[in-house]
Amino acid sequence: MKKHNFYAGPSILPQFTIENTAKALIDFAGTGLSLMEVSHRSKQFIAVVEEAQNLFKELLQIPEGYSVIFLGGGASLQFCMIPFNLFNKKAAYLNTGVWARKAIKEAKGFGETVIVASSEDKNFNYIPRNFDIPTDADYFHITTNNTIFGTEILHQIESPVPLVADMSSDIFSRVIDVSKYALIYGGAQKNLAPAGVTFVIIKNEILGKVDRKIPTMLSYKTHIEGESMFNTPPVVPIFAALQTLKWLKEMGGVAEMEKTNIRKADLIYNEIDRNSLFKATVTNKEDRSRMNVCFVMNDEYVQVEKEFEVFASSQGMIGLPGHRDVGGFRASIYNALPYESVEALVGVMQEFENLKK
Repeated sequence: MKKHNFYAGPSILPQFTIENTAKALIDFAGTGLSLMEVSHRSKQFIAVVEEAQNLFKELLQIPEGYSVIFLGGGASLQFCMIPFNLFNKKAAYLNTGVWARKAIKEAKGFGETVIVASSEDKNFNYIPRNFDIPTDADYFHITTNNTIFGTEILHQIESPVPLVADMSSDIFSRVIDVSKYALIYGGAQKNLAPAGVTFVIIKNEILGKVDRKIPTMLSYKTHIEGESMFNTPPVVPIFAALQTLKWLKEMGGVAEMEKTNIRKADLIYNEIDRNSLFKATVTNKEDRSRMNVCFVMNDEYVQVEKEFEVFASSQGMIGLPGHRDVGGFRASIYNALPYESVEALVGVMQEFENLKK
């Protein structure tokens, strides 16, 4: 039976990435050595990093004056690296979920942290709008996609101060104007690579403006100047990221990926809205995530929630149970998930509805 991987992260990767990485684990670049045992300073691996940086810039059309670096520590380390490097007097944050809240917690240790708006009052099931960003803030931080609650900021926020975005779970899923952002970062384990590497896209001119001494390892300048190799980088995940970037280019780039993601999201949301058994946790269609589709049983069918979970699993649907903060189900439909997997899930939902009518 074919398995359909809806895990929220670590999550599905392109077969191209898996197969090429598996080969390199045996013999990397014809060296006769495993990718796991080569020096990160070997010419073969330096070429991997350079190509990955160049593809980042090409696929996202990153303007001049930006650097792309690869780090360890996940997005969670960025929650403190960002204020270390950018927070001087005041920082502003949009609170749209668990990860935004964790970032806010770290920032508060550096000084005045303003929450410009929050959707916590309704368990983060919408994206706040019509808020004022303080013009004296050093930066404004957003989390573009919320994996737990199934919301996504799909509109461009115009910020009067440097805009910082956690794009861990929707990078490369839609076209963005990088010039609107001062810094974009994310963990790789949703749309890019296995866990272990973090990407940071940073506008160089925003650095060097804080009064504090920054620990060497937490300074973006350290890693820009060291070309992501100040310390030993996560070699295998970076190589895997390169394979995904190559795959993205072969698939037609980010614009084509966005078209496919819209088709996938429309297919499953239309079924949730039609199906008498289910309802979406995010009612405002403009706020619904294209990456993480959260849904629960309608009130009159809550007693068969576990039964549907077992039924879906028996049909090859893997990773559907929702996060404990939301309950129900979560279908993560990242870039590498084929349209056919969403069709299969919709078919399972329809079949289960027929069984319960």
